[in-house]
Amino acid sequence: MSPPPPPFGRSRKRASQAFDAALDDAELIDARAALAQGRWQAARALLTRTGDEWDLRGHRATVLAAEPYSDAWARDWLVAEPDSADAAVLLALALVQRVRRGKGKPAAAREACRTAARLAPADPTPWLGLLLLERDLGAADEVADVFGEIRTRHADHHHAHHLMVARLAERRAETGPDPLHEVYDFANWAAEQAPADSPLAILPVIAHAERYRALAAAGHEPPDPAASGHWTGRRARQVMKAAFDWWLEWEHEGHPRRLVDLNFLAHAKVCEGRGAEAAALFHRIGERPTPAPWSYPDREPYSAFRAARDHALGTV
Repeated sequence: MSPPPPPFGRSRKRASQAFDAALDDAELIDARAALAQGRWQAARALLTRTGDEWDLRGHRATVLAAEPYSDAWARDWLVAEPDSADAAVLLALALVQRVRRGKGKPAAAREACRTAARLAPADPTPWLGLLLLERDLGAADEVADVFGEIRTRHADHHHAHHLMVARLAERRAETGPDPLHEVYDFANWAAEQAPADSPLAILPVIAHAERYRALAAAGHEPPDPAASGHWTGRRARQVMKAAFDWWLEWEHEGHPRRLVDLNFLAHAKVCEGRGAEAAALFHRIGERPTPAPWSYPDREPYSAFRAARDHALGTV
């Protein structure tokens, strides 16, 4: 039996300070609200409209799947449409999210992802679900194989590259800082392989933040990122300048995950001490912060974001 819909109404104060994984995708926000009430038809229509815009599809499917009862609603959808690849993808990602919340079985989530992949062989989204799972649970070769499946279908997959960077950044953190660490090589390689207008140009900035997170967790960096020298070395400054210059020239208003990149870039500029550049980025972000990287290494992200933004904008 499907679960009852959750009650309407949330604390306005809490909602105003919540991070919304949907970012600024109004259609996704509406479909998610409908799905939370058991009306899976809205999710069906949204995914149909999304088509093969793979970054957008991955973003939307992942956010829909994070709804607490999305696995139940996806099963209802599959009862009505047993051959629906979209329903299978939603169920697969929902089971992955359950595992990540500590409530599901990894084997069942893996099988659901592979079932969805068979129904939609050109779609990288089932493999994205598997990468979300194996990023935490899988061996290195398993993670690399899944990432390869995604790149075969969409070479510039934004979310997949971010997941790989986060995983690679954690390798050998206990040995301390290493300017030649593989995560930097991977990020630079991916940025160079991508087209000139690809947002993967920001990936070296992501790698820098993820490596800081791993090093701080291992005790090799201070808990306050702005007090770290991690962003002030010559190579780091070159990376940050190249990324900011790319943003000035190529910013993609329509990319579904551009706010993720903007938050990482603003965070980097704050840590680098480039207040004017950070202020420009905060203006673009508005009231759409993302938990990462403001939570790094173990901070309350909303407070960290507000403090950094207020300082950059001169409103402290």
